[in-house]
Amino acid sequence: MKKLLFIPMLLVAFTISAQNVTFGAKAGLNFTSGVGEGADGLDIRTAFHLGATAEIEMSESFSIQPELLYSGQGFTGNGDAIAKVDYINLPVMAKFYIGDGFSLEAGPQIGFLTSAKADIDGESRDIKDFLKSTDFALNLGAGYKLDSGLNFGLRYSMGLTDVPDGDFGDFKHRVLQLSVGYNF
Repeated sequence: MKKLLFIPMLLVAFTISAQNVTFGAKAGLNFTSGVGEGADGLDIRTAFHLGATAEIEMSESFSIQPELLYSGQGFTGNGDAIAKVDYINLPVMAKFYIGDGFSLEAGPQIGFLTSAKADIDGESRDIKDFLKSTDFALNLGAGYKLDSGLNFGLRYSMGLTDVPDGDFGDFKHRVLQLSVGYNF
């Protein structure tokens, strides 16, 4: 719990010393699957993400961007089976501006499982009890922000934690996100 409180306290300290803070919203597509020993036969599931962002400018070329996102994840596999695994994700991205509006970003993410269902042969089953409730990931991405506040992003999220809880195989989430957002 102390570690979870450290990140918001750190963000408050950055905000106090920051030159400029903007808030925004973003949404987009997720292309998600699993990787690892237990991921054989898993294919991509297309879902979406939606949430709020804040960009804390530390200098002209460096910002911290915390986010609060709903993220649809999961995979397809074994015929028409679909696993719909939903998270509330909290990424904290370090953004490095490399040119006029262009940025590269990297940072950690913690995700909290909100729902997990498997649709098999038209029947929906709750699988939340078979998955870990917390997911850690490392994100890498790039973005472009217009002067108007409209922005576009591409991000790859590499899960660091095995998704199944117990002896149900070992695999980690992999998510490719395409986003459009607006900073106010």
